[in-house]
Amino acid sequence: MSASTFTRRAAGRLIAASTLAPWQALAAQHNMFLSLNSVLISGRVPWPEFARLAAKVGFPGTDVDLTAAMKLGVNATRDLLEELKLRPAIFEFPVEFRKDEETFQAGMPKLRDAAVFAAAVGCPRMMTWIMSSSTIPKGELRKIYKDRFAEAAHALADANVRLGLEFLGPLHIRKQFPYEFIWKMNEMLEFCEECGPNVGLTLDAWHWHHAGATTDDIIHAGRNRIVEVHFDDAPNLPPEQIRDNERLLPGEGVINLTGFLQALQKIGYTDALSVEVFGRGLKNYPPEVAAKMGLDAALGVFKRAGVKQGGK
Repeated sequence: MSASTFTRRAAGRLIAASTLAPWQALAAQHNMFLSLNSVLISGRVPWPEFARLAAKVGFPGTDVDLTAAMKLGVNATRDLLEELKLRPAIFEFPVEFRKDEETFQAGMPKLRDAAVFAAAVGCPRMMTWIMSSSTIPKGELRKIYKDRFAEAAHALADANVRLGLEFLGPLHIRKQFPYEFIWKMNEMLEFCEECGPNVGLTLDAWHWHHAGATTDDIIHAGRNRIVEVHFDDAPNLPPEQIRDNERLLPGEGVINLTGFLQALQKIGYTDALSVEVFGRGLKNYPPEVAAKMGLDAALGVFKRAGVKQGGK
């Protein structure tokens, strides 16, 4: 069945059927898990070979390319994940919300089809990021985004899909445009709550650190308001010298990743930690080597933190 031929009745059958998949039933018994992110391998491997690479290297999960997976279809995508014993982590939010209202509304039908697909393949989660500065005054932009994400959240709720919004913490991003926008964790959390009960945070350790957030902030947010997590590290540099595309592998930098993981464990988080490392020369390594470097580094942090991942 193609995405364009979904009906409400067919959607219900697919969503219900997805709960019976063996890999998904097992996933409910697991801890939080590491997922391969395309950034780690500089976007050099397309879907579905990307999923096969994740499994080959040893990742228990994979981020999923929405457009490519929808072309394959529900059954083929579910079969692939089951065959590889991979847990699907996240889909990118497919609607252009940063431009004019006409562009946003043009993307809404696509969102509804994508939501049904996401639920049917056992990955009822989407994410996007919000720039922390703008050419539009904060109050005006906040209303625009609130209205759009509230509408999107309502559409996603029909398929029981959650949306994670990512705040961006580094100083150079906050100062890129004339008007500063939401960049603190707790303020983004408040914004998410206003957008809908199925809207929460995409919590990136990098942005969490550079926004000055704490482990208590994670505990305050709670499990239900964290949709997905990005895992990475930062060099010991003053804020003025930090650049978003110059990150380190987990455990190589100064972020309190032990506290970060332990806080996630405390709130009972059991979804993905996507290893998202920009830069560090990883593009100079073959994709398989870069992926393995990311996995090994992340596993080392889990071990030091005394936190389990990927297993029962």
